[in-house]
Amino acid sequence: MPNSLSQLDLKPLQHFSQNLLANLRATGYMLMGSTKAIYWVKPTVWQFLFFGTTALFSNLLFSWLASDESTHFNQQGLISYLVWTMVMLVAGLVLAKRHTNANLIFVPAVLWLVADTLMALLQSLIQWISHYGWLPAWSYAILPIFFTVLFVWQALALLWIFGKQLRWSWLERGLILFGAFVVFSVWQQNVKTQPIFQADVIPPTISEEAFYAQQNLLENTLKDILPERPTVRDWYFLGVAGYGEQDVFRAEIELTTEFLNNQFGMMGRSVNLINNPMTLQVLPIASKTSIDRALQAIAKKMNVTEDVLFLTLTSHGGDKLLEMSNPPLELDEVDAKWLRQSLDKSGIKWRVIVVSACYSGSFIDDLKSPTTLVITASASDKASFGCTNEAEYTYFGQAFFAESLPKFRRFQPAFEEAIVNIGKRERLMGFEPSEPQFVIGEQMKRMLSEFEKNLKPLAQDNPQKPEITEQQHSETTTLQLDKLDEKSLAKLVE
Repeated sequence: MPNSLSQLDLKPLQHFSQNLLANLRATGYMLMGSTKAIYWVKPTVWQFLFFGTTALFSNLLFSWLASDESTHFNQQGLISYLVWTMVMLVAGLVLAKRHTNANLIFVPAVLWLVADTLMALLQSLIQWISHYGWLPAWSYAILPIFFTVLFVWQALALLWIFGKQLRWSWLERGLILFGAFVVFSVWQQNVKTQPIFQADVIPPTISEEAFYAQQNLLENTLKDILPERPTVRDWYFLGVAGYGEQDVFRAEIELTTEFLNNQFGMMGRSVNLINNPMTLQVLPIASKTSIDRALQAIAKKMNVTEDVLFLTLTSHGGDKLLEMSNPPLELDEVDAKWLRQSLDKSGIKWRVIVVSACYSGSFIDDLKSPTTLVITASASDKASFGCTNEAEYTYFGQAFFAESLPKFRRFQPAFEEAIVNIGKRERLMGFEPSEPQFVIGEQMKRMLSEFEKNLKPLAQDNPQKPEITEQQHSETTTLQLDKLDEKSLAKLVE
């Protein structure tokens, strides 16, 4: 075999089918990193046109299978695909001129297009299988990575065989392959925003029914808050899911409320304000107006000097800001100073406040007081993690609300375990530590354990009633839940 590309004999075989099989074999050698690929390839114009067509239709097929139902053909995506064919042609022209061998013009392009056809067909097969649910659940998380690896593999393999043939030094090979890997990886990630079949952009809307229902939803929700019990230190919960374009914030508040109602005795004394397109007609939205009105309404129902407010806000955040987003509505962000003013206006003395957001530690200085416990998902200059549509909780919410608080039923031990679990998860994912914060005022520190004694399921409204058995208590609980469900259902029907 000649070492020089100028002496390379690339004479085609007699029949088209023979050249086709030779190119398939050459591509197999290329993907294995063997320079035999260069001696088997048959770079004719007809082979270039044939595999250019098969690669194009294979990529169209994969893009179509990977797209959602509501999509449209995206010319920009097609241009992004064609870029690499042109790059390979240019590389072939450079090789042909440098080694004075015109037959080299189509060598990189043919090898690339054959490999691209095979890779696109493999991805299409996997995508088709996934539509029928025949893949294990864990595989869906790694498929995008796997598809990127396939693309990078064919590119690096092509560079590798030419590096060996041209006797690049190991340092040259390493630098060129590393540079190519970075470029190809970035390109592949960018192509995700410009696929050949792109999802249709559906502008968010709010129906007339949902628009007019909001006022009644907020009024009825606040009207139904149960009053305080004279001999009990009651807990009242206000949950705020601020960012409506990701479901995780809604899920975190709804699941936390369900836990607090059933396990911490807050049934009838909990209010949810949620931004999400799925709840516009059934729950009041979260905004500065609704938060302020909810705080004032809760204050009227509770004993503001003895009962406890448990306020939880979850959203995307910035420096002393929480994002309130519920398209197409334009909502003001909640800032730390305004929130403190609204709390002080309510007159509620005892406060447990949890802020789950990036940079949520920046809220501490404005919210802290001798009678307040402030818990944040991150330090003032740190991001927090887990804000994905696929999750039911953020990283902080999972560790604190879902795991530690049900276990300890006390805030400080729950927080201490939660930060350990969050740290482990962040290190595993390679994230910078979020550093959750726990700041408690002196008076709250002395009283918190007393308040926590009242965190128990369905405490009796009337302490003068005779004690009931565990079975009677269970039956009473079921009846109360049934009545509440019927009442909520009737409200929704109205």
